[in-house]
Amino acid sequence: MDVAPGPTPAAQLLLRGIGRLEETVKVLVIEDDPTVAEMYRLRLVTDGYDVLVGSDGEEGLRLAVDEAPDFIYLDLRLPKLDGFEVLERLRATPATAGIPVIILSNYGDPDLRERGLQLGALEFLVKADTAPSMLALSVERTAGAQKRS
Repeated sequence: MDVAPGPTPAAQLLLRGIGRLEETVKVLVIEDDPTVAEMYRLRLVTDGYDVLVGSDGEEGLRLAVDEAPDFIYLDLRLPKLDGFEVLERLRATPATAGIPVIILSNYGDPDLRERGLQLGALEFLVKADTAPSMLALSVERTAGAQKRS
């Protein structure tokens, strides 16, 4: 019989930081590359998270509103709505305005990074420099920042 793993220390920290009593953290990954999305999904599930995947900007935005994730990883180059537009709409919608968002992009251009952070992303990570195993570390940093706020 398979037993789901309990929350990792990062997930437990995020749960405490956001004042939730549930045992799982819901993470939304908005990524159009199915291979990359599945790689992130599998890693996050292994780390004890409940994971949703949106394959384009419109689907990601809909999932964010309908499913109220605790955390969002957002690609920038997406079909239908790009990541910046998704982020702007997330921040403009009361139900999603406070959800922590980390941009995961193939592009590390300083102007893109600055724009993403100005629009309200907590971090801007470059995919080539970010192993899937490092995703939980960004959750820990985010939870720590929320507790200090």
